[in-house]
Amino acid sequence: MTARDLAFAVLRDVFGSEKRGAQASFDLHARRSELDARDRAFAAELAYGTIKMRRLLDWYLAPYLGGREKPLPPAIGEILRLGAYQMLCGTGVDQHAAVYETVNLASRHGHRGTAGLVNAVLRRIGRDAPAAPDPTDFDGGDDYTATAHSLPTWIVAGWTRVFGERRDVIVAGVNGAPQRAVRVNRLKASVEEVRRELETAGAVLETSPYVEESLILRDGLTGDDANGRWAMHSESAAMPVDILDPKPGESIIEFCAGRGNKSVQIAARMANEGTLYSVEIDSRKVAHWRHAIEGAGVSCATIVHGDARTVELPQAAAALVDAPCSGIGIVGRHPEARWRKAPSDGERLAPLQSELLDAAAERLAPHGRLVYSVCSSDPREGPDVIGAFLERCPEFFRSALPERYAPFARNGDILVPPGIDGRDGFYIASLARAP
Repeated sequence: MTARDLAFAVLRDVFGSEKRGAQASFDLHARRSELDARDRAFAAELAYGTIKMRRLLDWYLAPYLGGREKPLPPAIGEILRLGAYQMLCGTGVDQHAAVYETVNLASRHGHRGTAGLVNAVLRRIGRDAPAAPDPTDFDGGDDYTATAHSLPTWIVAGWTRVFGERRDVIVAGVNGAPQRAVRVNRLKASVEEVRRELETAGAVLETSPYVEESLILRDGLTGDDANGRWAMHSESAAMPVDILDPKPGESIIEFCAGRGNKSVQIAARMANEGTLYSVEIDSRKVAHWRHAIEGAGVSCATIVHGDARTVELPQAAAALVDAPCSGIGIVGRHPEARWRKAPSDGERLAPLQSELLDAAAERLAPHGRLVYSVCSSDPREGPDVIGAFLERCPEFFRSALPERYAPFARNGDILVPPGIDGRDGFYIASLARAP
């Protein structure tokens, strides 16, 4: 298996009938290959880049494929995109090598005719050096920007409405490398201890200006610590727990606990003193949660397997609702995500988000704190949900935000733009219950 074989296998998985995630597919096929680290890195660049740039690549390829009576076989379509990506998207690959290797790939997965087509199209692209999209070729600015940056137009239009002039920085950012961050588990190590160890291993780190247990990884490689002292956890995803500010001795409920990342962060903030009830409905995620909690040395947490809207829970001093959402804020982190979202996602999920908020409110003691978060900038999942909740529950009000979050403050809530500085996009509301 060559690097291009691996990249092609990922493309077929992501856009084939299985609809496998890009990272999961890459890990699966990379384990079966005998590629060294350099070739794996090249394969990842080709696979993830071709997935992200799919719309732009199709725009480039369209003039060379017009007039065909029959659609291309899916495999040949993916191979053409893979070849066009190497030639048009600044990969540094020699164009002759790109054509030669891509035609060989087409020969193995098609026949002489389709290999000839791939050869002819790529050679013409090499001769023509087609120009990038021009705004005058499109009916509107959002459609041009979406094509040029290879995103669905409706996503770009949403960012235009929410972020205005910052949209162009966002669309460029989501096609760059996502920010990597390490969350230190202070039940087992201090932030400085972890920092020294990782820097000794060659990592280049910066302290997060927002989350005290987060270290931004600017260079170098790392993963989750085998002994549970740290884990890869994005800075934006660590912000909701920071805003919740759990204290030792409190009783806290975490709705939609997932795989346990935020559970570990909450328990560490509590210094393992008090009680954390983590609610999760997905049995597969519950298994991951148990593994994460055990490895992190957490003793104050209890998993509640069931529907957070109906399970029996005691009254708590604080609650975190990390609600299921459209995930528009993380399209830069997962290459295939932009192609799997739908304009109706925000409207479809808002009722569930509202029900989870109501369930949290019922379990919260007077003076209690409630933090709501989604990795989305869609107003239907953020301000609209919170606005309706405050109308239904007038005993709740927005609480003051820490001053350090002023760059993200909007109308009393936090809105982290996706892509800027590589961050994931998040909406976070901090509420409190009156006496």
